[in-house]
Amino acid sequence: MSSKILITGGDGRFAQILKKKNKKLNLIFKSKKDLNILKLNSLEKKIKKIKPKMIIHTAGLSRPMNIHEKNISKSIDLNIIGTCNIVKICKKYNIKLVYFSTGYVYEGKKGNYKEKDPVKPFNNYGLSKLAGECAAQMYKNSLILRITMTEKPFAYKKAYTNLKTNFMFHEDLVNYLPKLINKKGIINVGGKSQSVFQFAKKYNSKVKGVKANKFNKLPLNQTMNLNLLKKITK
Repeated sequence: MSSKILITGGDGRFAQILKKKNKKLNLIFKSKKDLNILKLNSLEKKIKKIKPKMIIHTAGLSRPMNIHEKNISKSIDLNIIGTCNIVKICKKYNIKLVYFSTGYVYEGKKGNYKEKDPVKPFNNYGLSKLAGECAAQMYKNSLILRITMTEKPFAYKKAYTNLKTNFMFHEDLVNYLPKLINKKGIINVGGKSQSVFQFAKKYNSKVKGVKANKFNKLPLNQTMNLNLLKKITK
């Protein structure tokens, strides 16, 4: 059986880190130019040729976050339709699917969200990723990772002191992946529950603390329960 694992979005931020840091997995990286997730027929032909045993689907639209409000067609195409195309092909050829979702599928108000808790995205990005999750959940040979991560070093000069989350770096997820990808279902993936400022300050002493307020329209406790992740990766 093929041991090849296909990475969609091979020119994306996380994929580039994975390409540099991976030492355990037999990975094949394909960029948008090589593998257009919106062209189903072409996509299927290329995946048939590669014959992967697994697809880790990282391709999609994330930042800038307001693009999902300003251009919903692009968000729908890349995060929903593109994901549905991947799911269809995985089902047809019995390929394991690992779908990169986000902690933004939760409401973000009470915190400590478990994988089985109700979901209620607070912005269009979360809605678009949740729609991708719906397609992935219809296919039983799949794993959904609800991830909270950011670039290293922390990319901003200011960080919220009153917004709690589970930020981790891309490099941390690279370390987790080999232990996660053979699982199925849904797993929350992130780092320690803390304010964005507490996270950022550890790596950049010059980061300034600011408060999120009603004008930011951000829920203030986006933390996830990571007990399942800890159990799997210990």
